[in-house]
Amino acid sequence: MTMPADPRAVLRTPNYTKLLVLAAIIGAPIAAAAWGFLWLVGKLQDLLYTDLPSGLGFDEQPTWWPLPLLALAGLLVALTIRYLPGTGGESPAEGFHAGGPPPTPIELPGIFVAALTGLALGAVIGPEAPLIALGAGLGVCAVRLARRDAPATTLSVVAAAGSFAAFSTLVGSPLIAAFVLMEAIGLGGPMLGLVLVPGLLAAGVGTLIFIGLGSWTGLGTLSLAIPDLPAAGTPTIAEIGWAIAIGLMAAPIGLAIRWLARSLRPHIERRIVVLTPIVGLAVAGLAIVFGEVSDKSSSLVLFSGQDALGPFLDDTGSYSVGALVLLLTCKAIAYMLSLSSFRGGPIFPAMFVGAVGGVALSHLPGLDPVAGAAMGMGAMVVVMLGLPLSAVLLATLLLGSDGLDVTPLVIVAVAIAYLATARLTPSPAAQPAVPTPAETPATTPQTPVAG
Repeated sequence: MTMPADPRAVLRTPNYTKLLVLAAIIGAPIAAAAWGFLWLVGKLQDLLYTDLPSGLGFDEQPTWWPLPLLALAGLLVALTIRYLPGTGGESPAEGFHAGGPPPTPIELPGIFVAALTGLALGAVIGPEAPLIALGAGLGVCAVRLARRDAPATTLSVVAAAGSFAAFSTLVGSPLIAAFVLMEAIGLGGPMLGLVLVPGLLAAGVGTLIFIGLGSWTGLGTLSLAIPDLPAAGTPTIAEIGWAIAIGLMAAPIGLAIRWLARSLRPHIERRIVVLTPIVGLAVAGLAIVFGEVSDKSSSLVLFSGQDALGPFLDDTGSYSVGALVLLLTCKAIAYMLSLSSFRGGPIFPAMFVGAVGGVALSHLPGLDPVAGAAMGMGAMVVVMLGLPLSAVLLATLLLGSDGLDVTPLVIVAVAIAYLATARLTPSPAAQPAVPTPAETPATTPQTPVAG
């Protein structure tokens, strides 16, 4: 459907009011489902990596413990991609996508299983992309249960609202979810408000629901903010120079991760059931190498890094330069391998890699560790996602009150990394074709008119 001559006129229609009511209704159950998914991931990680070794009589997790779990993860994800409808969702090697046609109901189980398996068993992926897809798919399912002949435009906007509700549960803020998703979708002008208002409403209602769930269950709520960090202080001239340097360094590192993941992906998919478990073993091997050499926890290399980022930033003084460089190398390679083979999102591992790089550079003169971590996170996120505003918001949100002090530095690092990435990325005509499975391209949401 084409955009009307006056998109604002849609706001005054009864159908748009019905659409807002529908967005508010679906926000609650989708947020509850997203909260439950994230709780289940955390519970399984604790069970498999902490409780199970103890239950089997080990005093501590054996060095080899990640090997069978990551191999199993690779096998289960490969079987899900091969045999369940929907190929387990989009590959994170293709970047971060929002909008576009939502997954069909028959594809939702595969997305759920592939994401849960990889996240729980240690793959270096984030939960954001599966949550967005599941939120969109559940929203559409709810509409179709109420009205089978709902217009495509209604389904499109309700899918976006479901994604808002699910993603806001992850980041702990409807506003941050709105900024990230709207920048990813690429809407602007009058159409922005038409799609944004239902999404914000669903996310706001959903946020109230998962705050309530955390209170009722005693399990707490989700938030990206890391409390009690050392003060970053006022930015200095030297740190502005570091912001430029970090932006320039992040571009080739992030592009190498992305290019290697995309290049490896088609080779793995030709023999996915055999090769994906091998990739899992390689990821586990990197974690073991880091743990044995550095005497730090191998879990720093595994998982998305979302939960490990706070403790890492609180304890940066205990890491030598060698340990930080080794962690950066192992995490980046494990991230690349996971992007090529597993299903999940690219955001949180990119943030962790960037933070480690920034902290490693802080051992040189003129750079505070917290400021270095913030600049590294923003720069690496913009290279991997191509979303500069979202990169700045995500990097500064994590630092709480310190985020305000380092925001100018993060902006400089993100801008430099964004421009450097554009200069280093070949034009579309010059890029060689990489065979990938048939996927539905993302499209811009249609004009939101409820039927």
